[in-house]
Amino acid sequence: MHSTIFFFLFLFLFTTTLTAQPPPAPAPAPLSKTCNGIYLSYTYTSGAKIPPELKSDPEKQPYRFKSTLLVLNNAADELKSWRVFVGFQHDEYLVSASNAVIADGLATLPGPVGNGTVLAGFPNADLKTAIETAGDLSQMSARVVLVGTEFGVGEPDVPMPDDISLDNEGWLCPSATIQGSRVMEVCCTKDPNPITTTPPQDEYLPHQTGDLTIMYDVIRTYESNYWASVTIENHSPLGRLDNWNLTWDWMRDEFIGDIKGAYPFTRDSSSCIFGPQGSFYQNMDFSNVLNCERRPTIMDLPLEMTNNTQLGNIPFCCRNGTILPPTIDPSKSKSAFQIQVYKMPPDINRSELIPPQNFKISGRLNPDYKCGPPVRVSPSQFSDPSGLPGPTSVSSWQVVCNITQVLGLAPKCCVSFSAYYNESIIPCPTCACGCQGKSPGACSATSPALLLPSQALLVPFENRTALATAWASINHRNIPKPLPCSDHCGVSINWHLLTDNRGGWSARLTLFNWEDSAFPDWFVAVQNDYFTPGFEKAYSFNGTTLEVNGKNNTVLMQGLPGLNYLMGEVDGVNPGKDPRVPGKQQSVISFTKKNTPRIKVEGRDAFPTKVFFNGEECALPGIFPTNDSDRKNSKGLLLIVVAIIVLMLM
Repeated sequence: MHSTIFFFLFLFLFTTTLTAQPPPAPAPAPLSKTCNGIYLSYTYTSGAKIPPELKSDPEKQPYRFKSTLLVLNNAADELKSWRVFVGFQHDEYLVSASNAVIADGLATLPGPVGNGTVLAGFPNADLKTAIETAGDLSQMSARVVLVGTEFGVGEPDVPMPDDISLDNEGWLCPSATIQGSRVMEVCCTKDPNPITTTPPQDEYLPHQTGDLTIMYDVIRTYESNYWASVTIENHSPLGRLDNWNLTWDWMRDEFIGDIKGAYPFTRDSSSCIFGPQGSFYQNMDFSNVLNCERRPTIMDLPLEMTNNTQLGNIPFCCRNGTILPPTIDPSKSKSAFQIQVYKMPPDINRSELIPPQNFKISGRLNPDYKCGPPVRVSPSQFSDPSGLPGPTSVSSWQVVCNITQVLGLAPKCCVSFSAYYNESIIPCPTCACGCQGKSPGACSATSPALLLPSQALLVPFENRTALATAWASINHRNIPKPLPCSDHCGVSINWHLLTDNRGGWSARLTLFNWEDSAFPDWFVAVQNDYFTPGFEKAYSFNGTTLEVNGKNNTVLMQGLPGLNYLMGEVDGVNPGKDPRVPGKQQSVISFTKKNTPRIKVEGRDAFPTKVFFNGEECALPGIFPTNDSDRKNSKGLLLIVVAIIVLMLM
């Protein structure tokens, strides 16, 4: 009996041992737990088809989407002014983003972001660590709800971005991975060899460098309003601004009470009177309020206002919107004004200071600037006329702007080429400065511009047709139908190869201003790796070589003292018959071959590869003058024909 029981007990234990399976391995911890850096995730939450319904063209069918971007600081150091790139790729149109603003300087909300965009934290831009918050996720992370429209991706497909990454300096992010079909995540870690480092104990981020910086310094603060000093400073050796316009977005229903040293483009307080501002400030006289627009435009004052105690009298103000490069005149490379800002609840507290966002600055005929978001930096120290230590700002933010080439945006100036060995001038390219909506008659935007006789350079394009077609006929060149459109440029520059000798060569540069207004303190920069080392002298301009981006390949020229004013276009002697005459300045420029013995003057080496007028890069011809040694001896006949045509135009 006992043996039987023992046998069955043994058999049971043996069978259990054979059939027992090891416990399953624990599931791997989520990346948000194992990441010891900055964890990013993009989660697609919902989407739906919206009108119009385009059954015939499904790629253009619009869909509403809603997603969530999570930024979590698992690192040991605080993340200041976080920025995240989201690689949108389905022609997305972003309508709203909670707790963030678009930070790439080219788009605002709502707006297109189909090529990807950078989001920055707002109003809370800094993410604290778990160590200093005892793991409080509300202080360690930012959750951004994105709502917008995408095109062509409907259920069951999911319109995910191409990538997400941290855009702050000093961090490295691998390619993001997809979890399932609706979640993208990545863990970004600190760069072990960063170019710049910020000590963890620093309270503020260091000041950054760029082509242009804007400082927004709060200098006085009260319960319901504050005064801020706005300083625009140019750091680019070639960039400049003329008649600058500065815009930004108020994010908390603020409005402008007063300005010194500048003025709003529109003075209007009606939106305050009929808006929440009028309800809160019931006893305020809004007739004295300058501007209540959500996106105001600020412009500089003229020179006459410099010492005006009511509107001006601010250091670096009132220069008619002109900001020169420091290479031209350091004393004119800065502009400043002061602004009184009224706040709205819940920010009625002297310590609640929130800067505007989405800064944009532009000029009359100047480069295009892309501005980043305001970044909190150490308080600015102002100078004091007495020489004693000056006051310090209450709070300071810096906006960094860099010159950019906006895709599809045409230049504002152009260049023509000519040489002593060819009688024809290669004009500015057709539609060099754009043609859309500018050409009233039938003309071709794709046909190359007709070569010109030298006399045609001083004639406006609309009066050039007879000269250009006659010159083409005499030289047996094809005349396209319809004729090419104009270059439509306000400023054109002719570079003429003048002489070529054994020891050196020379060129003549001529400026033409086809606009009605003049250009004070103008400058021109020409770049070429071949001829710049041989530059000797500009005879009627101030000329010097300049190092740009680490390369000494630029010749910078400006007007001589008292002659640095490029006049605008004026009427001819007989306005009823004579064409208008452009403002013009020119100078001969000499070069030596001592430093450039291998230069081929009659080739492309003597023509600039880039030309800038007032910082704006100009359009260049696609061809160069050729040495037409076989041309017929018809110079006398050509001159007679051209002279007759000029007389007919007069």
